[in-house]
Amino acid sequence: MKLPPGPKIPLWLLGLQFEINPFGYLDAISQRYGDIVTIMSGSTPIVYISNPSGIKEIFTNTKEITASGVLNQDFAFITGNQGVLQLDGLVHKNRRKLLMQAFHGARMQACGRGICELTEKMMSKLVVGKAFIAYPVIEDITFQVGIERVIGLYEGERYNKIKHLFASLLKLDRQSLIVKIISNIFQEKDLGKWSPQGYLLHLRQELFQLLSTEVKERRQQADISRTDILGDLIFACDETGETLSDEEVRDLLLSPIFAAGDASGTAISWALYWIHRLTNVREKLLEELDSLGQNPDPMSIVTLPYLSAVCNEVLRIYPTQLFTFPRLVESPIELMGYKLHPGTILLGNIYSTHQRDDLYPKPKEFQPERFLEKQFSPYEFLPFGGGSRVCIGASFALFEMKLVLATILSRYQLELVSKRPERPKFAGLICSPASGVKMVMRSRRQKEVEGQRRWGADEKSCTAHF
Repeated sequence: MKLPPGPKIPLWLLGLQFEINPFGYLDAISQRYGDIVTIMSGSTPIVYISNPSGIKEIFTNTKEITASGVLNQDFAFITGNQGVLQLDGLVHKNRRKLLMQAFHGARMQACGRGICELTEKMMSKLVVGKAFIAYPVIEDITFQVGIERVIGLYEGERYNKIKHLFASLLKLDRQSLIVKIISNIFQEKDLGKWSPQGYLLHLRQELFQLLSTEVKERRQQADISRTDILGDLIFACDETGETLSDEEVRDLLLSPIFAAGDASGTAISWALYWIHRLTNVREKLLEELDSLGQNPDPMSIVTLPYLSAVCNEVLRIYPTQLFTFPRLVESPIELMGYKLHPGTILLGNIYSTHQRDDLYPKPKEFQPERFLEKQFSPYEFLPFGGGSRVCIGASFALFEMKLVLATILSRYQLELVSKRPERPKFAGLICSPASGVKMVMRSRRQKEVEGQRRWGADEKSCTAHF
């Protein structure tokens, strides 16, 4: 077997270098070894690909290369053993189809006004002239949208507890590598919820119990008028025609909420950073948004070309998901001139693909216009992964991103507090802003003062229809 080239230093040291400066590390690796690189994990070769033709091969060759759910077992701790990431074959196909019903068509369109109203509600709590960290504010919005859309909860004690537990689990997942190493040492000691691992187990158990209770109560109500994902799953049948168990339904709820809250919140926070760092970008966006007039229809907002280009450029330059989900070589194959044996793990390197000079000239510069001038293939621009493991909520994530940004930009005058570049911080699958994007609200935009509280006054909020 002739493996692609790659660094020979220990895996733990590579991990430390990656955590300190993820984008710098990936740039250095690509510059030295090219667009196909091998990193050894013990005796297992992990091959990273940032070449569009190579990525196309791993997405489309489903005979010799499989997107095995076994490779995603590390996520089962917080997404459940029967989450969509852990499933394979017909079972995986069936569950993806069930989950995706709520992320398309009329349902998605119906909730647009609710996203705008929720954003305005959260932003109106900020104090003019007082600095704030954008990331947690935005994440609060995206978690609320996710829980409402997935579970159908939008208020009450259980809703508040579930939102708090999701955020707490994510906070622990974002710990630094050093903290995680210390936690692994202490997890061997039986200190209950006072030890790092014990506390994590406690949070997980509490979250799973609350979700299980919600599933049982909703099944007893049997309300077919509900249009959230939980309502779909309760009445759904599996690939054999049998009703899904309560445990299966519970596990399937987890990944969409984590993705909605974490990935979407991260992408919107990065967008606020770039838009307010580059005056010309902000001015062009405001001109486009203002052209829609007072209180525009959400579906008019999401079709704006420059807003779409800005969102795509945010996801290109600092993709929230740096790599695709892993694939496994099942039979001997040749990939980009290298012969790979069964057992080799393949990962699409999203970040490095988005940094290719031949695809994106001057890739370090934030240039939304590139997405107005060229249509990129799903192997050249892949912020949500691809193939059978592409993110189920990709279209909804962009939909939400555009509406949250449009609401904030149209109604508020914000500024970055610091002139220094925002650094990325990698944790789990997500690469978030290290300092959270510190901003200050200077004023409300005068354009919309009159009638600003009449958003949706003649129509119901979509919140009740999630």
